[in-house]
Amino acid sequence: MNTPAKGQPPRRLALRPYARAVAQVLRVSFRASPGAVVMKVLGSLISAVLPLVTTYFAALTTTALAAAYAGDADAGQRAIVYVIITAALGLFWGAFSSVDRYIQQLMSFKVGAIVGDQMYERFLALEFWRYDDKETVDLYDRAKRFSDSYARVLDRIAAIFTQLVSVILAVGALLLVSWWIAVIVLVAIVPSVYLQFKLSREQIAHWNTQVDSRRQRRMIETNLLRPQHIAEMRLYGIVGYLMEFRSRLRDADERRRLDFQKRYIPKQLAADALQYGAEVVSLVWVVGQIIARAQPVGQFLYVQQIVSRALSTANNLVSSLSSIDEDLANLKDYELFMAMPVHSEHAPPLLQAPKTVELKDIRFTYTGSDIEVIRGISLTIREGQHIAIVGENGAGKSTLIRILAGLYRPDSGQVLLDGVDLAAVDVTSWHRHLAVLSQEFLKYEFATAAENIYFGDVDSPRDDARIRKAAADAEALDFINKLPNGLDNHVSNWMEDPRGRKGSGLSGGQWQRLAMARNFYRDASFMVMDEPTSAIDALAEHRIFSRLFADRSSTIIAISHRLATIEKADTVFMLEDGRIVEQGTHKELVALRGRYFRMFESQLTGASPEQAESKTPPPLCGPAQCPDAAGRC
Repeated sequence: MNTPAKGQPPRRLALRPYARAVAQVLRVSFRASPGAVVMKVLGSLISAVLPLVTTYFAALTTTALAAAYAGDADAGQRAIVYVIITAALGLFWGAFSSVDRYIQQLMSFKVGAIVGDQMYERFLALEFWRYDDKETVDLYDRAKRFSDSYARVLDRIAAIFTQLVSVILAVGALLLVSWWIAVIVLVAIVPSVYLQFKLSREQIAHWNTQVDSRRQRRMIETNLLRPQHIAEMRLYGIVGYLMEFRSRLRDADERRRLDFQKRYIPKQLAADALQYGAEVVSLVWVVGQIIARAQPVGQFLYVQQIVSRALSTANNLVSSLSSIDEDLANLKDYELFMAMPVHSEHAPPLLQAPKTVELKDIRFTYTGSDIEVIRGISLTIREGQHIAIVGENGAGKSTLIRILAGLYRPDSGQVLLDGVDLAAVDVTSWHRHLAVLSQEFLKYEFATAAENIYFGDVDSPRDDARIRKAAADAEALDFINKLPNGLDNHVSNWMEDPRGRKGSGLSGGQWQRLAMARNFYRDASFMVMDEPTSAIDALAEHRIFSRLFADRSSTIIAISHRLATIEKADTVFMLEDGRIVEQGTHKELVALRGRYFRMFESQLTGASPEQAESKTPPPLCGPAQCPDAAGRC
């Protein structure tokens, strides 16, 4: 990936890519709002010309007043006309500015919306492995910094255009008075331009080398401000420690930025002194000309205003160029990110749910790691089967599920759907046949209970009868019915409905049942459950899985450490270090007394490992009996 490494100097934009970057911003802006861009150009021209015209008439007014004071009878009338013209120009500028501000806000919104939407779409369409890739995340952070300022870049381009035209016109106006005064002003401008560009380049370099530190600080701030995290942090007494850590990161970041800015102060003072010197020389010269009667009295105001405007506008131009220089230099990161390959929908879709899913000699290693997580796994899942995948933490169970779902592509091997390689079909069409409940399920805290369930199948119109059935199957309907507004109640106490009723905070087990209901509402052909009942009580779990495993309309793939879930499966695959080390039914694996038996022996017997060797598993509970945590009587 072509991203700058830490400590490397920032990329410098040459004239051609600089112009291309500006053209791209203008193209996107024009597509968003052509009329607004035309108004922006018109406004920039008026902003550049009008102050000079106003200064010109102000100088004429001063000359006319001096002539009137000296006894010229017609000069007084001329002064009044000039005052009226000056006032009319001011009124016109005020009216135009009001309209222009509205148009700029409208265009900033439209351009920001287009670019922001494109950034979201690209990020959400990346290949799944990239979300675990640090280089991708770093590039995203830098690209997002540019995209967030995209709407402002057009304003800066317009400001640069205005300021550039103003400086050119001001120097031209000075040439009409004295060519060498114009040269002095130009020479005074150059050092400030150079120093400001140098400073802006160091600021870009600093920002790019502090991405990790800034992200670390942002993560700490996020944790500190989440109510669900505060209990553990306060119980462990780490709030103060994290606050201090955050402060150290912030202070170090800011100190480095201020240090190199401080180094430029003497040079900047020298450049400012040169500018003030140029202004003094210009004014002394024009005063001498007026005293010698070589120039009219109003020329002092004219030269003073034009020189002052040329220097201040040049400084503003430098500032605007520096700001946009930072943005456009980061444009390369934005373009690199937007050019990242995404999931293609051009592959042929899966027309129907497959009757057989085969994993054939799958091998997989995470990006940036040398450890092979999946090491030659092969297995076959047939329509209507109930499969369980078990193993210690880190055995590769969740990774295998992600490969099966098409979230990760294996380094070698194939996922075959009715004999067709998953890599050759549109993975989105495969996802339509999957319902996956992960142990890290999402909580849609902004939504109601019904919406949390409906999000399982938003491609179809909302069906409240289906929602209620899914909630009942997940043992969630009882607690939902007890909410003030039932299914239409918000499930976060941070939310409030239009009637002023606050949402209800749910327990961990209730959230998990709601997520399971969302999975059931999807009504998919393949149901994948990765530790789906870790927060649900054993009795509810027993009822849920008794109903679920009695239904043969869906293929079920379950990852669990609970025996009550596993023993109902048709086939159990035991994983260890990324390999299948045992497979068979629950009874077969218990009789084998191998790795599977040793992993679950305490749940099998409810006794010590020594006692487990001489005992056989007790029977399952009858319908009137209450199971324990292992689903036993």
